[in-house]
Amino acid sequence: MSEAKDRELRALQAALAAEHAAVYGYGVVGGRIGEGQRAEARTAYDAHRARRDALVREVKDVGGRPVAAAAGYTLPFPVPDAAAAVRLAAELEDRVAAVYADLVRAAGGGRRALAAEALREAAVRAVRWRGESVAFPGLAERAGTAPPLAAPTA
Repeated sequence: MSEAKDRELRALQAALAAEHAAVYGYGVVGGRIGEGQRAEARTAYDAHRARRDALVREVKDVGGRPVAAAAGYTLPFPVPDAAAAVRLAAELEDRVAAVYADLVRAAGGGRRALAAEALREAAVRAVRWRGESVAFPGLAERAGTAPPLAAPTA
């Protein structure tokens, strides 16, 4: 496999891992979010599941074996209430945007366009959850943001 294809596969796998973590994280969000935002959380959850499933196909299309979801993930902070659930949703979207920014850099053609669309969608959801935007979604935050969610170590 060429270096460019290998880089693209690694970026696809990272995006898939981020989507696995986002699906898990939105399960937590959905359990704590207030009634008024439950539909928005469900829509985001469904969007991340759809992206995850599409990425599984993309990884297979380039000859890779899709990374599996972890049984559980360590959240970046406790989520005891609706306010923390909103913060977690924004954090999930920031982290997903960051890995899609990496995929935009690594991919070409149609995959690059799909990655850019996914980055845009995550950035828009982050703004909705947070109530404010950032100058360069997926890039400025990258320097200080941890990986999607960490799977607990045994």
